[in-house]
Amino acid sequence: MIIKKAVFKQSASSIFGCPKHTLPEFAFIGRSNVGKSSLINMLCNNNKLAKTSATPGKTQLINHFTINDNWFLVDLPGYGFAKTSKDIRTKIETIIYDYCKKRETLVCLFMLIDSRLPLQQIDKDFMLWCGENQIPFSIIYTKTDKNSKSELTKNIKSFEKELLKLWEELPNCFYSSAEKKVGRDEILDFIHHHLKQVNFDLKKEVPKADEPQEESEL
Repeated sequence: MIIKKAVFKQSASSIFGCPKHTLPEFAFIGRSNVGKSSLINMLCNNNKLAKTSATPGKTQLINHFTINDNWFLVDLPGYGFAKTSKDIRTKIETIIYDYCKKRETLVCLFMLIDSRLPLQQIDKDFMLWCGENQIPFSIIYTKTDKNSKSELTKNIKSFEKELLKLWEELPNCFYSSAEKKVGRDEILDFIHHHLKQVNFDLKKEVPKADEPQEESEL
């Protein structure tokens, strides 16, 4: 997929302020300081699209971006930033959980993981929550250029070993580096594949009540 157009649509403080259900959505989420804004900018080839900050925890709204006029890229608030107040953390958790559970046009949630670190409990808990609530998600390992190849391989294997204690199969996983533009084509191709499937489903004709339906062969 080639992103020819990426435009900020709107921000919302709750699911009720999100755009009407008109386009399929692919959302990005992760712990604060995981490199989410940088990854979004890299995917869209626009360094000024999503606001990056040296201070973690700045994104506290649901941000929608219209991509190629046919799908939404959604930048969700980061979780796990301890320096925010309890009230703000509770508000952010409500925003995240409401969006993930109730947003009908959500096709896939991309969960960003810092490839330099072992599996964090907060990431593990969120994955379990997604699994329990049947929320489709994929993993994007970020900052893969910050470690040596051997260290990266070791970290990923350790991470996958922990995940296989939770599930029989691993979710879709991607390796990325915003600085080196690693993973861009793979992630966008994944989105493109699912967009084609979504569009196919939407175009399926529903027989009218007075139209005879073919009998299925058993």
